[in-house]
Amino acid sequence: MGKRKKATRKPTGPRRNEPLPSVFTCLFCNHEKAVSVKVDKKAGVGSLDCKICGQHFQCGINYLSAPVDVYAEWVDAADAVAQENSEKAKAAAAGGRSSNSGGRAARRVEADDDEDGYGDVIPDDDDYE
Repeated sequence: MGKRKKATRKPTGPRRNEPLPSVFTCLFCNHEKAVSVKVDKKAGVGSLDCKICGQHFQCGINYLSAPVDVYAEWVDAADAVAQENSEKAKAAAAGGRSSNSGGRAARRVEADDDEDGYGDVIPDDDDYE
């Protein structure tokens, strides 16, 4: 007894790759399809513009870069700037506070009162010789 023959399928053509998008959502104004990306491979520059809020970004690209790469670099740059600003705000807030516990103000010692650095204490050199 023989095996059943399988039905032959017609060969399918090559799959079409959908093109990568070149229009994106703006990070700052949150409008969809407001950011258009242009890639100039001869000049090696990718530029990004928002039609609504006017944000503009440029970066260097190579021969493999696509519009989505320029958008991703813009997202990374915006995140880096936001993180840097938050660190500066934390440092400024910490610098304005006193390091004493309980929130008491630190006492200031004026340099005019103690010329030798010992204050009211007079060192006794005779005992240590």
